[in-house]
Amino acid sequence: MSQAVDYAFLHGGGQGGWVWDETIEALGRQTDGGFGRALRLDVPGCGAKRARNTDSVSVDDIAAELVADVEAAGLRDVVLVGHSQAGCILPKMVAARPDLFRRLVYVSCSSPLPGQTVIAMVGQSLHGENPDEVGWPVDPKTHSMEERYLLMFCNDMSPLETAGFLGKLGHDAWPMQSYAHTDWSYDHLGAVPASYVVCLRDGILPVAWQERFAERYHCQRIVRLDAGHQAMTTRPHTLAEVLRHEAAA
Repeated sequence: MSQAVDYAFLHGGGQGGWVWDETIEALGRQTDGGFGRALRLDVPGCGAKRARNTDSVSVDDIAAELVADVEAAGLRDVVLVGHSQAGCILPKMVAARPDLFRRLVYVSCSSPLPGQTVIAMVGQSLHGENPDEVGWPVDPKTHSMEERYLLMFCNDMSPLETAGFLGKLGHDAWPMQSYAHTDWSYDHLGAVPASYVVCLRDGILPVAWQERFAERYHCQRIVRLDAGHQAMTTRPHTLAEVLRHEAAA
């Protein structure tokens, strides 16, 4: 790529900006460090903001703070990359400052319908049982969280990757208000070009749901990646190549 591009990365639920380390390292190696700048964003309660009291932090507060973080870093014409639950926040960031972003890249992101909570979107059914719920890979009533984590996050990880990832998981928590929020809007998103990375082996979001979410985000481009939900951990170089390509699109 002839032009340096700045990226801002937003993590999903139960994770922090640390989840992007391998992908950012891959971007640097592929470009000899010349890709531009990379900003790891942290939702209040996660990553570098883990110690924050987030009892009164709303979804709109999260979006406003993250936009301020991008502005404070001096980034402009940014490729904004989000993963999983970050898909709830990216649209609100764009609504606040559409001029700040050149492209959105949703990596296996989810988007509740207007009037729906994140919890209701997931539901309690198994994958494929209820057409109105994303569902779970196994019954959450009869399987422990650890068992679910292995299927949801680690189904394409090596034992070493699994141990490293699970050792970091569980220390970060999005504000509780983000799970009760229902005021979602996507109609404005066509103004900023967007791409969606469908993870074909995703253990949380079935491919059909990812494609549904991509349409909800008004994505003009879809890229299919042979990876599980944590593509930034298991396929960082491939994901970095996708991000470079989408930034230039």
